[in-house]
Amino acid sequence: MAASTRVTSPLLDVLEVFLSAWQDDDRGVHGWAIMKETKRSGPTVYGVLDRIETAEWITGEWDPDSAPGRPRRRLYRLTPNGRIEAARLIAERRPAASGIHAVLTRLGLSRWSPAFGGGSR
Repeated sequence: MAASTRVTSPLLDVLEVFLSAWQDDDRGVHGWAIMKETKRSGPTVYGVLDRIETAEWITGEWDPDSAPGRPRRRLYRLTPNGRIEAARLIAERRPAASGIHAVLTRLGLSRWSPAFGGGSR
């Protein structure tokens, strides 16, 4: 995602869901779960998913365990670069976010410049 890309509350909400899912054994999440967790509408969530998938922060794949007779679900996961960029944005914009320090530590990014809420690199 380009540095000039506008950072919105829906973007940050969606990224928080992905970071939480990554902490929880890197489980994939589908759009409906993200909508439920963020309390955001489908067009809003899927607009964010399109943006971050285009930026290669997430990958999507069809859920092989979709229930028969039900619509298939697309599962999304953060890419390695997406994890880093999502953690940086959340640390910068929502430093009090629950669990962000654990995410930063797990990524090896617990020591950052002050702009990202940490010490020197």
